Order: sequence, then structure tokens, then C-alpha cells
Amino acid sequence: MTRVVAVSATRRTDAGRERVALNMAYVRALTRAGLVPLLVPPVLEPDAACAALERVQGLVLTGGEDVEPSRYRAAPHPKLGETDPARDAVELALIAGAERRRLPILAICRGIQIVNVALGGTLYQDLASERGGGPIDHTDTAARHALRVEPHSLLHHTLGTVAASVNSRHHQAIREVAPTLRATAWAEDGVIEGVERADRAAPWTLAVQWHPEDDTEDALFRGFAQAIG
Repeated sequence: MTRVVAVSATRRTDAGRERVALNMAYVRALTRAGLVPLLVPPVLEPDAACAALERVQGLVLTGGEDVEPSRYRAAPHPKLGETDPARDAVELALIAGAERRRLPILAICRGIQIVNVALGGTLYQDLASERGGGPIDHTDTAARHALRVEPHSLLHHTLGTVAASVNSRHHQAIREVAPTLRATAWAEDGVIEGVERADRAAPWTLAVQWHPEDDTEDALFRGFAQAIG
């Protein structure tokens, strides 16, 4: 059976022409797991975007811009990066629609942030200035850092380990975890790097701050495919 998953995307402008964009690494990782990605343009009306959920078996939320702070009742920080309110609206609608349909959700980088916001959590708009400097430069695009995973969590079951090295790169992160989520992975400095549903009877959801699509280890994508069935 062909298993199709909705995948969020960003937009960019090349030589004056606006484009819908998705890193090829996501496409390769999903197809290796036996899944067919269906891009959802971030400029659709939210209800129109949710129409895609009627014909897919899961939802993937990808990396990209900062989440608009008004979505979690915060004023913009001076170091807030680029935002895209239209993309926020589309992804929030997709998360709500996936919840209603009990579709599995895999969320990556920006994805963990928008899932947390959608379910009532908040974010650090800029880790270095709001949380204080630490031993890890989370914005270093070339670095990796250690990851601690909660034993017996869904993330532990999916990764098959309670300790890993990940390619996390971001300047925002979860501040307050949404009431229906629980943190299950942390960097050495305590920054939350993974969350999942607090209620194990809830639909399969894994959200991570790092970029598994750029690694050769496909455990998260295989676990997502298995959750789809």
C-alpha cells in the first residue's frame, strides 16, 4: 500500500521569483522509510491546507523560520528572526486537523516549536540572550552535542538508545512544555530536544529539535512509518 504523508514547507525568493521549498534531505529520508511526501504550500488558506489531510496517513512538520511570538502571547524579542505568519497559520491548522484524525505526527526543528505552541506551550525566542550562555552553542551549524533520552519513553523505543549525538542547530527552543506534552530528551545544558504526548493513548507524536533528515540513521523515520502501519 502506498503511504502518503503531508509535509510542511517554507517559501523563498530566488532571482525575484517566489518558490515553495523543501530540503531534499527530508524527501530522501521519507522515501527511504517507504513514504511518499506531499508538500503543503505555506501560503494556502488554513482550511484548504487541511484538505490534504483527507488523503494522507501522517503529518511531517519541517524546519524553517521562527514562530511568530504572538502565537504564544509574547512580545517580539530584539533577536527574533524571520517569521512567516501565513506558514504559522497553515501549520497550526494542520496540527489541529491531524489531531482530529488521529494521524501520526513527526516534527523536526521548527516543527517541535510549532507543535509545542499549538498545544499551549511557549518558546525561548533567543536561547543565548534569554536563557544565558552555556557549554553548547546551539547555533553552530557544524557541531554536534550529546543527547540524553528518558528511558522507556516513546523516543527511547524509537531510537533504541538513551544516549546519542545529534546535529542540533537552532536559536529558539521550548521554554514551557505544553500541558499535553512531556519532555523526553535534553541536551547537556538542559535545553529540551525532544517531546512526545503525555498520554500514551494519544496519537503517535514525536517532536525533536535536531535534524535527523541529515543523518544516515533513519530510526525516527522508520518509527514514524511503523506508526502509520
